[in-house]
Amino acid sequence: MSIIVSHLTFAYTQGGKRLEPTLKDLTFTIEEGSFLGIIGHTGCGKSTFAKHLNGLLFGEKGAVTVDGHDVSQKSERKKVRELVGMVFQYPEYQLFAETVFDDVAFGPRNMKLEPEEVKTRVTEAMQLVGLDPERFSSRSPFDLSGGERRRAAIAGVLAMRPKYLVLDEPMAGLDPIGRREILTLLEKLRSESGCTIIMISHSMDDIANHATKVLVLEQGSAFLLDTPQEVFSHADELQQIGLSVPSITKLCIEMNRRGIDIPRTICTEQAFMDWIREVKRNA
Repeated sequence: MSIIVSHLTFAYTQGGKRLEPTLKDLTFTIEEGSFLGIIGHTGCGKSTFAKHLNGLLFGEKGAVTVDGHDVSQKSERKKVRELVGMVFQYPEYQLFAETVFDDVAFGPRNMKLEPEEVKTRVTEAMQLVGLDPERFSSRSPFDLSGGERRRAAIAGVLAMRPKYLVLDEPMAGLDPIGRREILTLLEKLRSESGCTIIMISHSMDDIANHATKVLVLEQGSAFLLDTPQEVFSHADELQQIGLSVPSITKLCIEMNRRGIDIPRTICTEQAFMDWIREVKRNA
C-alpha cells in the first residue's frame, strides 16, 4: 500500500480571487515503509502539500489517495486521518491537558476506544518517545523540558497508531541533543513498526542521513525526486534555486575543485568514510 499523489494542483484564494497555484501538477508515490524528506525554500508549498495528506486541504485538481482511500471524499476522511498522523511545527504549543497522560490520551479517546485500550496506547506511545509512563503520566506537560514537551506532543499522535507520520520541521527550536532524540525516535519508529515517515526540514544534513527519497519543491512543482545521493549530486542546480547541500557534499565539491576525484553522490559522513577506506584498500 502507499500514498499516491496524482496531478495535484492547489491555489489559495484571497478576497474571492484565486491566487497563483501553490502546488502545480504534483505526481508521485510515497512507498510504504519509506522515509521521504521534503525540502525547498520558504513559500515553495511544503506545508501546503503536507496538509493535503490527511484532508486538511483539498486539491482543486488531481487526487491524493492513502492506501486506496481518496482524501477528498468526506466518507473516507475518518479512515485517512487514522492512517496519517500530523505533527506540526512546534507541536508542544498544542499541549493543553492537566497531565501528560490526558494529553496523549486525547486522540485515542476521540476514537471512542475502551479505557483499557486507551491506557495501553498511551503507555506504548510514551515508551516509544522515551517518556517513562510511571514517571511522566501524572505530571503537567507544562513542567517538562522543551525536548520532553516535544516528545509528549509526538506521543499524542503516535497513540493513534498512524501508518504514515507527517512532520513539519519537527526539530525546529531544539538544541542538538533534542534534535538527535527526535531523529533517533523517527528511525526507531520506521525500523520497529514500519511507520512511513514524511518529514519537512531545512536541514540538508538530517535529510541526507535519514531519508530514503528526497522531494525538492520549487514554486509548487517537483524540481527533483530521487535518493539523497542523486538529489544532492545536483548541487549547482539546488544552489540556483536558493538551497544548500549537506556539509559533506560541500567538502566533496571543494576536494574536486582541488583536483581530488571524489564521487559527487557522497552526502553523508558514513559514505565519506567508506570512500576513504576504499581508497586506502586500493592504494
